[in-house]
Amino acid sequence: MSVQLAPIDSTTCVARDTGAQHGRHLAMTPANTAARHLHVGRIVLGDSESLAFDTAERETAFVCLKGSASINGHSLGQYDALYIPRDTEANIVAGEDGCDFAEVAAPVEKSYPPKLVRFADVQNDPTLHFKTGGPAAERDLNVLIGKNVEAGRILCGVTFSRPGNWTSWPPHEHARMLEEAYMYIAMPDPGWGIQLVYNDPRNPELVAVVREGDVVLMPQGYHPNVSAPGGQINFLWMMAAIREGEDRQFGVVNVQPEYAAGGSGLEASRK
Repeated sequence: MSVQLAPIDSTTCVARDTGAQHGRHLAMTPANTAARHLHVGRIVLGDSESLAFDTAERETAFVCLKGSASINGHSLGQYDALYIPRDTEANIVAGEDGCDFAEVAAPVEKSYPPKLVRFADVQNDPTLHFKTGGPAAERDLNVLIGKNVEAGRILCGVTFSRPGNWTSWPPHEHARMLEEAYMYIAMPDPGWGIQLVYNDPRNPELVAVVREGDVVLMPQGYHPNVSAPGGQINFLWMMAAIREGEDRQFGVVNVQPEYAAGGSGLEASRK
């Protein structure tokens, strides 16, 4: 199957400070970015505030970044996730401390069952939570919505680096199966990092300074990043499969040839 890949460009692949707006805000959609299927949003509510909307044709996952909330009767705390199918009303009621959620969605033909994922349960599964990367590239990887959830397109999880380290290393790409975006989290000032997206490492199409709340979309290309010394580069990674069902596979990547001998570092997820 021939896949038409969108170009890598800062005007269509970068959204800044997505958590600054109150309420529900879709920061990236196929209508306003280079995304093919992926929709990325943020839901920020105050104490005990509520919000409701219909998922329409999109399967949707919610990941709690801060605070707490009840979504369709499920209580979620930090890094818990909830998957709900298309054509479902999402009813969100923030806790007494308010809430800040990421919304990850993509259109699908089929309806899949809802699933609550506790971060604590992910931490106890060695195929969903594992440390990877060698010296200067160590990180803690957590798959929230993966093989543990029946879905059509979306995958997501959180990665935490060691201070000053690279992540998504060795550089890899998977654009003919999965498009991806990173939302940078838990990087308080003065923390920052650099995100690269490229096909040719000698002439990268995108080199972006990123801070907490920013989102970078990778419609194609290798996409390593690095934190400034003394700080971490932490992010929610979000993927949408090109072909519903068939392409929804985490850890199937093409490593940049110069670094391919040592594997991808994602092998634990394939067990």
